[in-house]
Amino acid sequence: MKEFSHPGSRNMEPVDLNRIISTTVTVARNEWKYVADVKTSFFENLPDIYCLADEMGQVFLNLLVNAGHSIAERIGENSGMKKGCITIRTSRKDGWVEVRIRDNGMGIEENARDKLFDPFFTTKEVGKGTGQGLSIAHDVITKKHDGTITFETEVGKGTTFIVRLPAAG
Repeated sequence: MKEFSHPGSRNMEPVDLNRIISTTVTVARNEWKYVADVKTSFFENLPDIYCLADEMGQVFLNLLVNAGHSIAERIGENSGMKKGCITIRTSRKDGWVEVRIRDNGMGIEENARDKLFDPFFTTKEVGKGTGQGLSIAHDVITKKHDGTITFETEVGKGTTFIVRLPAAG
C-alpha cells in the first residue's frame, strides 16, 4: 500500500511492470474481492519499461475496477454466476511488453465501442462512473508512454484490454 500511495517521480524511469500490477491488485482488492477472483500470470524476466510508475499504476487500477464492476453487473442480472474471474497476464512480444486484463463480465455493447476512450463517456448508470477512467488510461498509455491500448469484447462473455508498452533497452 505504501508503495502505491507514495508520490512517484515526474521523470520516466525503468520499472518492473509485474510489480506495479501486483501492487495494484492488492490495493484494489476491495473493489473485486466479493465478485471475482483475480488470477495473474506474470512473464518471468519481463523487461523493464520506462514509465511514470504512479500514472501506470492508476491505469491498471482503472482497468481492474472496471472489470470488477462489469462482473458485478453480470452477477446482478441473475446470470447464475456466483463469482467471476479477472485474469491478468504479462508477456513480451517483438520489443513490446504486453499486459492483458480479461474479465468475464458483461462485455461492451456494439454502440459503445467507438466511444469507449472518449472523455466523459461511460457505460455505467448515472452516479456510478465519471467517464474519465478509460480516457485517462488511453492518454497515459498512448501520449505519455508511446504505447497502445485496445480491447476485445463479446457481449455477455467479457472483455480483454490489451496494453502494449515499449520495452526498455
